[in-house]
Amino acid sequence: MITFEGLEENFTFLVAEVERQVRATVGFLDRPSHSLYDRIVGRDDYVDNLHTVIENKCYGHFHDHRGSQTLDKATANRVRAIQVITVNLERVADFCVNIVQQTNYLTDHAFLHSYSYAEMFREIEGCLGHIQPVFQSGNLADALTLCKAEYSLDRMYKAGFDRIMGELRTGKNVQNLITVLFIFRYLERIGDALLNIGEALIFAILGERIKIEQFEALQQTLSKTGFKGGMEGVDFKAIWGTRSGCRIGRVDAHEPGSAADSLGSIYKEGTSKKILAEKEALERWGRLYPGLVAGVYGFHEDGDKASMLVEFLPGCNLDEVLLTSSEDIVQNAMFVLTQTVQDIWENTRTPGPVAASFVGQLTARLDEVLQIHPDFLRKAKAFGPKTVASTHDLLENCAKIEAELPAPFGVLIHGDFNVNNVVYNHQKERLHYLDVHRSREQDYVQDVSVFLISNYRMPVFEPHLRERIDWVIAEFLQFATQFAARNNDATFAPRMALALARSLYTSSRFELNYAFSREMHLRAHYLLEQVAAHQGSPWETFRLPGHILFH
Repeated sequence: MITFEGLEENFTFLVAEVERQVRATVGFLDRPSHSLYDRIVGRDDYVDNLHTVIENKCYGHFHDHRGSQTLDKATANRVRAIQVITVNLERVADFCVNIVQQTNYLTDHAFLHSYSYAEMFREIEGCLGHIQPVFQSGNLADALTLCKAEYSLDRMYKAGFDRIMGELRTGKNVQNLITVLFIFRYLERIGDALLNIGEALIFAILGERIKIEQFEALQQTLSKTGFKGGMEGVDFKAIWGTRSGCRIGRVDAHEPGSAADSLGSIYKEGTSKKILAEKEALERWGRLYPGLVAGVYGFHEDGDKASMLVEFLPGCNLDEVLLTSSEDIVQNAMFVLTQTVQDIWENTRTPGPVAASFVGQLTARLDEVLQIHPDFLRKAKAFGPKTVASTHDLLENCAKIEAELPAPFGVLIHGDFNVNNVVYNHQKERLHYLDVHRSREQDYVQDVSVFLISNYRMPVFEPHLRERIDWVIAEFLQFATQFAARNNDATFAPRMALALARSLYTSSRFELNYAFSREMHLRAHYLLEQVAAHQGSPWETFRLPGHILFH
């Protein structure tokens, strides 16, 4: 498959995320809950962001290639197919959100259960599961199966429609019946999107338009549905997306003297809950540590959406500094980082106990890991008298251990302390935090583990650069270890092992390089096993296997 600048990875994550949205929607209709409702609605922004990123990359290939980089026809057709599929996957996700929102109009949720929506969902899930295999194998028959699913969904919709119309004539349960009809209509529209996806797959396989003679039957189906083809909703704006579901773009000042004058500003848009959380976090950090985070220029809330204009912070992301700057600048950046973090931890320290539940965090994300890497779940094994615990048993045991190892105090943590969420300004020797919406009082080990693994995960293997990254990892781990010792944190090492296991294991869901993902998966298990093996001994004697952090 194509691998231009992560296009394959973005496409794989989009397919997986839409599959999750469909499964979650079925789960919600079967057994509704506020948390599942919020998850489905909230994750729609992540799908939108992936859609935007993939479209920008697809069109960027056609606009930016030169000379020897010219795309051959087959590759160009596949890029075009990805773009069309992306548009329609985003529609499927939108329809899922529309379906769960429709349930707000039901006076009795159980009323829905007497209608056969589950059959339509099974058809949809089966088709979504075909997309990646068909794109890889080029199997025309399977591509046609996706197209024909539209007919099956139409038929099921018609059966549901006829029943509902008959029941409406009785004059009873009118509001519930109309709501169910709308839900069925959205499921039928998902069939239209699947037809578009099947068409795009056939185009990718043959390199010809769908109207060729060999596909007259498919043409008739297209004609019946009113499909007109083409690619819609192309957005050439430079928008950056985050996994939290927010859109980010650079805004330049139009009028001298405005808030964004000179340096410009950053515009961020997303759900009200997320944008408001970030606004409050920025304001809190701004009060405690002026200049550490961006200032808020403006905030606007409109229903369930909100937007915010914030200060543009000059400097480079810390990962860029580590990979491109001179040795003295890197050393200075790390000095400023450790001094800043130490000051924050010391001045925001509050008495504990504080439980971060690293094993719980890992368990909550395990399904997402297994969707990308289905074999990353170890079964129990026996080697003569020796036994190896299954992943589930190991996690269950470590969760019990962790419950007895709370942090003795809490600090104000960043909450998503990846190396690319820190900006360093060498001219002013200042550090800035980005994306602080997850900030809270918590175990400082959370930030330490995220920072260490975000460095470990850098796909950089040139010896001199890898040595530099390893030095950063060692330096920050030593800093955190010394802080723990000064503050009499006797259980720092086992908590650190659990936190690193959590970060290693869950990070594998973002990495499609199987060998590297498996390396993280195995190292996570090793750390969990080390903690489990120490059970019954004094935890202050536990030694963190630091070598686990180096390639």
